[in-house]
Amino acid sequence: MTLKIRRYSKPISISLSPNTQKDDIWLAFKLIFQPWKWKKGRATENLENEFKNYLGLKYAFSFNSGRSALFAILKSLNLASETEVLLQAFTCNAAANPILWAGLEPVYVDCNEDDFNIDVNDIERKISQRAKVLMVQHTFGLPADMEKVIDLAKRNNLILIEDCAHSLGAEYKNQKLGTFGRAAFFSFSRDKIISSVYGGMAATNDDALAEKLRKIQSELKYPSFYWIFQQLVHPLLLNWIILPIYNFINLGKIFLVLSQWLHILSKAVHWKEKRGEKPSYFPRKLPNALSLLAENQFKKLKTLNSRRKEIAEFYYKELAGSFLELPKKYPERKNAFLRFSVKNKKAHQIIFDAWKNRNILVGDWYTTPIAPHDTKLEKMHYRPGSCPKAEKLCGETLNLPTHINISRRDLERIIAFLRDWE
Repeated sequence: MTLKIRRYSKPISISLSPNTQKDDIWLAFKLIFQPWKWKKGRATENLENEFKNYLGLKYAFSFNSGRSALFAILKSLNLASETEVLLQAFTCNAAANPILWAGLEPVYVDCNEDDFNIDVNDIERKISQRAKVLMVQHTFGLPADMEKVIDLAKRNNLILIEDCAHSLGAEYKNQKLGTFGRAAFFSFSRDKIISSVYGGMAATNDDALAEKLRKIQSELKYPSFYWIFQQLVHPLLLNWIILPIYNFINLGKIFLVLSQWLHILSKAVHWKEKRGEKPSYFPRKLPNALSLLAENQFKKLKTLNSRRKEIAEFYYKELAGSFLELPKKYPERKNAFLRFSVKNKKAHQIIFDAWKNRNILVGDWYTTPIAPHDTKLEKMHYRPGSCPKAEKLCGETLNLPTHINISRRDLERIIAFLRDWE
C-alpha cells in the first residue's frame, strides 16, 4: 500500500453542517435580522401539520431536539421509576440520556453485524420483569427488521418506540418508518436527513399519549434568544468561514474551536450529556425560527433522499469487490442512506489518514458503543462486554458521506483515497 499525500483547502465533511444549501443559508441570514420571528410564529404549527400528513399519523409535536422529543414521550408514558427501557448499543448518548433524565433504566441490547440494528435474539435474553419499553433505532437510515421486532414486542407486552433520528423517509415493506410503534421521534440536528441545526419531532396515532404530549409541550418554555441566535449563525459561519479555510494553516479548525469556546456556536453534544446530566436548554419548545429552517428543508426531502440514493449507488458500483465490506441490500427495506457505512478492520487507521492527509472528515459514528467517544460509559449505565458485536463494529465501521453537497469531484476524491488503501 502506497499512500499519496494530497492537501485540499475545503474539507469533505459529514457532520459540521453538511446539508445546507444556498436557500437554507440565505433564510438563516435573513432571520438573524428578524428577531421578532425567532420564538413565536405560525411556522411551528405548519411544520407539525406537514409532518403528520407526510407520515399519515394523527399527531406530531415539535421540540427543540430529538432528545427533547424522546424525553417527552417517556414522561407521557407515566412509567414507574427505574422501569427498564431496552435500546441497542452502537448508538449516541442522545438516545440514552432521555431515559436517564426520565428516571428510567437503560438496558443495552447488542446489534446485528449485517445491518447495524438491534439483535432480536439478544432482546429475548435481556428482557426482565421490569422491562416495559423497547426502543428501536434505524441505524444510519437502514430500517430494522420490523416484522420480528413487532412480533417480539407484542409477545412480551412491550411499548414500542421508534428512534427515527437517522431515517426520515425510509420505509419497511412500503410503510414509512415512524408509523409502527406507539410513538416515534425524529431529529433535525446539523447532520441529519433534514437540518435546522437543532430540532426534533414526536409522532403518534395514540390519542391518550397525544394529549399528554400536548400538555408537556404547552408547559415548556422557549429557548433563550441567544440560544436561537447560536443556531441561526451556525450555517453562516460554517459555510462562509470555517469550511472554506478549514485546512489553511488550520485557521478553520481554530475558528470553529474558538467560536464554540466563546459560545458563539453551540456544540452538538454538551459536556454534561457525556456524563448523563441534562443541559438547561433541554427540553424546550421548537422556536419559530428553527421551524422555518426545518420546514424549508422538509420541502426538499424527496430531493435530498434521492441524491443520497444516487450517491449510495455510486459507492456500490465503484467499491464493488474492494477491500471494504459494503452495506447489505434488503429488498423489503428502503434505506434513507444518512450514511453509507462500510466495514474493515483498519477503519480507524483509514479515518485518521483521511482526516490528516486528505482533509476528508469521516467516521464519526460510531467509534464507541455510545458516542461520542469521550462519553462516560459508566454514567450511561453501560457495562463493557455486554454487547460484543456492537463493540466489534466500533472498531470496523467507516462512514462515507451521502449528503446533498457532495459533488462528483468529492466522490472521486473519496474513491481515489480508498483505492490507495487496497
